[in-house]
Amino acid sequence: MSPTPHPGDFASIHTLVLATERIATAGQPTPEQFASIRDAGYAIVANLAMPTSAGALPNERELVEAAGLEYVHLPVEWEHPSVADVAAFFALMDANRERRVFVHCALNMRASAFVYLYRRIRDGVPDREAADAMHRVWMPYDQWADLVDATLARHGAAL
Repeated sequence: MSPTPHPGDFASIHTLVLATERIATAGQPTPEQFASIRDAGYAIVANLAMPTSAGALPNERELVEAAGLEYVHLPVEWEHPSVADVAAFFALMDANRERRVFVHCALNMRASAFVYLYRRIRDGVPDREAADAMHRVWMPYDQWADLVDATLARHGAAL
């Protein structure tokens, strides 16, 4: 029987999904979990949640940097995600292709959708493979389904 994970452990991060060897997605980590993200080999924490999202940490930048990680905040409005938000995320990921990136939001919905799009468009991963990580968390609907469809169409990626 394996031991019960400690709440600060990497494996205990809310809705954690290891999308690739260098990209993980999750919901909001606790303050104690940033050290475990570092210890798991990640160099960057990218936060896609709004500062007003449920569970948001007002001092997240300080917590992340105190753990020795780089922090990037790209807030995405849940009600109005945009192609510009996706472009900013792609720029971050493109600039850090050689580094491990931990992408989170409040519940891993924004994060998993953006990573899905990145893997499809930039990495050329087949839909079924890229969607698997996202579908472990959710199936985009409403404005999120529209964003996914519009982004794929814009980049010529077929479903």
